[in-house]
Amino acid sequence: MAVSLNERSSAELKVRKQRAPNSPPRGAPDRHAGQATRNSEIVYRDLRDAIVDVTLTPGTPLVEKEITERYGISRTPVREAILRLAEEQLVDVIPKSGTFVARIPVAVLHEAIVARKALEEACVREATAKASKSQIMELRAIIQREYELCASGDEQAFHDADNAFHAGVAAASGYPGIWSMIEKIRLQVERYRRLTLPQTGRMALIVAEHASVLDAIERGDAEAAVAAMNNHLNKLQIDIGTFRDLWPDYFLFDKK
Repeated sequence: MAVSLNERSSAELKVRKQRAPNSPPRGAPDRHAGQATRNSEIVYRDLRDAIVDVTLTPGTPLVEKEITERYGISRTPVREAILRLAEEQLVDVIPKSGTFVARIPVAVLHEAIVARKALEEACVREATAKASKSQIMELRAIIQREYELCASGDEQAFHDADNAFHAGVAAASGYPGIWSMIEKIRLQVERYRRLTLPQTGRMALIVAEHASVLDAIERGDAEAAVAAMNNHLNKLQIDIGTFRDLWPDYFLFDKK
C-alpha cells in the first residue's frame, strides 16, 4: 500500500533522535573549532617570528605547558603550531626529550642562498630595463631610511628595510611574485642574516651595497647591477664559516 509524503515524514520524525534544545543549527560553523584555529595561527606566527629574528635562539626548549599558560589556551592549538614549525625545520620535536628551536642547517643555508641569487639576478635584470622614475625614487627612499636606521642601531627596523629594498627591486622588475618565491625559501637565511647584523660595520656595508645595485639600475647597466647584487649576496655565503665559528651551537653541520 502506498504511503503518503506526510505519513512518511511523520514516521521519520518518530525514529529520528531528538536534538538538544540548545544545539546549534545543522550546518552552523563550530565556533570552538574556529577559535582553536585562530589560536593556533597566533601561536605559530609569534613563535615563527621569534625564531626567525633569533629572539628564540637555536637550542631553546619550547615547553607546551608554559606556552599554553602564557596564551591562556589549551594544548591542542599549541601542538598544531609546533607541528607546522617542525615541517618548516624551525623546531625539532625529539621523543621523550622535548621540543627545541632547531639549529640552522648549513646545507640548507647554502642551497637557499644559491636559489635566492638566481631569482634576484632575474629581478635585477628586469628592473634595470623596466624600473620607472617613481620606483627608483621609492628605492632611494628605502636606502635613505637604511642610512638612518644604521645610525640609530635599530636592527629590527633595518632588517625590515633591507627586505623592503629587495621586494622593491622585484616589484620594479614587473615580477613581484618572485619575491614571494624568495620568501618561501629564505627562512633559514633570515635567521642567519639576523646573526650577522650586530657585526661592527655590517649594516653600513649592506647600505653601500644596496646603493651600488640601485645606481647601476638607474644607469641602465644590467651587467653592473647583477654584479653588484651578486657581490651583496655572496657576502652571506662567504661569511657562513665566520659566524659558524662564533656560534657553533647555533648551526647544524653537514654529516660526512
